[in-house]
Amino acid sequence: MALVRMVMPKMGESIMEGTVLKWLKKVDDKIDQDEAVLEVATDKVDTEVPATHAGILKAILVQEGAVVPVGDAIAIIATGEDAIVGGATPEVSAPATAQPAATAPSPAPAANTTATPVVASPAPAENVAISGRFYSPLVMNMAQKEGISMAELERIPGTGLDNRVNKQDMIAYLANRQAQPVTQASVAATAPAPVAAPAPEAAAAPAPKPAASFNGQVEIVEMDRMRKLIAERMVESKRTAPHVTSFVEADLTSVVIWRNKVKKDFQTREGDTLTFTPIFIEAIAKALKDYPMMNISVDGTRIIVKKDINIGLAVALPSGNLIVPVIRNADQYNLVGLTKKVNDLAKRARENKLSPNDLADGTYTLSNVGSFGNVMGTPIIMQPQVGIMAVGAIQKKPAVIETETGDAIAIRHMMYLSHSYDHRVVDGSLGGMFARRVADYLENFDVNRKLF
Repeated sequence: MALVRMVMPKMGESIMEGTVLKWLKKVDDKIDQDEAVLEVATDKVDTEVPATHAGILKAILVQEGAVVPVGDAIAIIATGEDAIVGGATPEVSAPATAQPAATAPSPAPAANTTATPVVASPAPAENVAISGRFYSPLVMNMAQKEGISMAELERIPGTGLDNRVNKQDMIAYLANRQAQPVTQASVAATAPAPVAAPAPEAAAAPAPKPAASFNGQVEIVEMDRMRKLIAERMVESKRTAPHVTSFVEADLTSVVIWRNKVKKDFQTREGDTLTFTPIFIEAIAKALKDYPMMNISVDGTRIIVKKDINIGLAVALPSGNLIVPVIRNADQYNLVGLTKKVNDLAKRARENKLSPNDLADGTYTLSNVGSFGNVMGTPIIMQPQVGIMAVGAIQKKPAVIETETGDAIAIRHMMYLSHSYDHRVVDGSLGGMFARRVADYLENFDVNRKLF
């Protein structure tokens, strides 16, 4: 028999931790290799984690709701023919239970009272307070170095997900905390009765806002986990990148005529629906090759130019939330391949069957606000990308066209393209030319193009 540690797997390039949503197996359950053991949520997607080995689940090391860094142990699996025999669990749990037993007698000698904080210091290893709020290892290390007790840590307001305290919260709190003794000392030096002493405490730990009151004509709905993540990421994107949006109106008459001509044959032959979305993605991919400085990300003062063109597609979910699966190497597909890829990702997104890899490594994003009847929008950039394009509804409008006999007014299929970009690295000239180039590819679409 052997004991194997099952660890939190890496579920995407930028994913550093996962939240345990639900254990699908119990202790002493038999599990097969690659059988789903638990459900984990990341910043991008919820997914099932399979067992790395076959055997018996001997210990669950993290509880539901815990946030676990990638690579940390989450369970112990006993492998081998006699794995079902007991005895392994006490060996696994002994270190966890022995620590409190060893620390209990230590406070008894009065002379060693100064040793008590040292013995209590293993508490940050759990990173979970009595209230149930989770603290990351980084926050716990900062608290330990600054001599902040768990009780004091509990009073620090958090701005992260589920009111979690992040690095910025700690820095802001420590700045106020370090200023507090100076203020108190100056007050004590000038006045025997420190009347103003409570003021710095109030500054260090701001009083919570009074609860808002509502009448009986409202309904209070708590955000779900995905909506909280979306809100956090949208605010972070606006805080990170100065957004500029350029607008272009494009004549899509050729695209509409061509699609209407081939969509029935496509449905019959491929069993899929041909929408306008893959045509938009094809035009964006071509424009990204023409303007590679739109296919970049920012790392401090460095610009990372991406060689792969991976286009994200914003998909609205039945819950009302939004998710962005990615078409990798979009420039290497023909329209048939793009159509199948778009339909597959959209279908799996709505059925909550996307994997973390389906959401990773996007370099540019498309949002089709026209599917909701909107003529244009000002989309928010998906960090760390520097650009996103929204396409509006295609509408029939009178437009001036050039003919052999002169200008004329005709009914055309028109659409607005809205291009938001990061003004730190993309100026108006590049952002505007890119949007115009996408429109040019759509306007010059070959109405006689062969699909197969």
